[in-house]
Amino acid sequence: MAEELLQRIIFNNPLRAYLIALTIFISGIIVLRIFRTIILRRLKNWAETTAHTLDDLLVSLIEKKVLPICYVGFFYLSVRSLTVNPTVYRIIEIAVLVVLTILVVRLVLTLIRYGFENYWFKRETDSSRRLGQKVLLTSVRVILWTVAIIILLDNLGVKISALIAGLGISGIVIGFALQAILKDLFNYFVIFFDRPFEIGDFIIVGDLMGTVEHVGLKTTRVTSLGGEQLVFSNTDLTDSRIRNYKKMQKRRVVFSLGVTYDTDSQQLKEIPEIITKIIDGIENTRFDRAHFFSYGDFSLIFEIVYYVMSNNYNKYMTIQQEINFRIKEEFDKRGIEFAYPTQTLYLNKTPDS
Repeated sequence: MAEELLQRIIFNNPLRAYLIALTIFISGIIVLRIFRTIILRRLKNWAETTAHTLDDLLVSLIEKKVLPICYVGFFYLSVRSLTVNPTVYRIIEIAVLVVLTILVVRLVLTLIRYGFENYWFKRETDSSRRLGQKVLLTSVRVILWTVAIIILLDNLGVKISALIAGLGISGIVIGFALQAILKDLFNYFVIFFDRPFEIGDFIIVGDLMGTVEHVGLKTTRVTSLGGEQLVFSNTDLTDSRIRNYKKMQKRRVVFSLGVTYDTDSQQLKEIPEIITKIIDGIENTRFDRAHFFSYGDFSLIFEIVYYVMSNNYNKYMTIQQEINFRIKEEFDKRGIEFAYPTQTLYLNKTPDS
């Protein structure tokens, strides 16, 4: 009697087949429940004792992403053990593929987001760069979903070659229409990754200079020394030669001074020594050289080179000012005169004829 009942056909399947399918599905649920109750709980307790957060993420992914995939897998295995109407089976297969695609993409996106937020976002405090990182994360999300949908459609038997060709033609048309905007957006990511400058850097672009205030998706705003705001397109910046003074670790300073031709030879020989002692006596400087450089039109010219061990312009000007004060004091003590533009006119008197 029991055997006859098990052999009874219901929707093209004996009752025995339904019991087998149900057994597969229930067995899978029991295994997953045991795993969650025993192993996963121990993993959670262990993860709570560690300092880093990666293990917490992995445990959370197993619980919220991997286990649902396993449930779907056991359900699919149980259905495959049955003889199902092709149309119904196709519907179930499509549903399973869609659910698996969504779960897998969300799993990958969670890993990517974790990498961004914990190993990249934390390093950035600048608001514009954090905005760029969010834009980049959004772009990655769109690309990943697009690829996943294309793979899903391909597995469902949809001929995607024509679709991709159509999208390619549309993309070319849109690209031509938005060429300037897309170019600036692309160069924004060039600036974002290559970092030729950052917020707060003092830069010179051509004959324009100022402090970087904001880096946007299309333009970069710079506040000039005069106070006005300069707006550059990102393409202009990446196509230009940029001088970034914040990257400078030390500043090389070259200046010259001239003394009169009446200065005697002994005083001329003392001048390099005087300047050397002055510069060596000032903090945050490193003396390089001081030489009698050339004979000018109205002066004997000395060229001096030294380094300011800072990129701060105000500090450089303060040091140069102190050097100038001390040079003037030392020259006054020794009676050495600075030259200024003069012209001597020689008159040659001839006797009357």
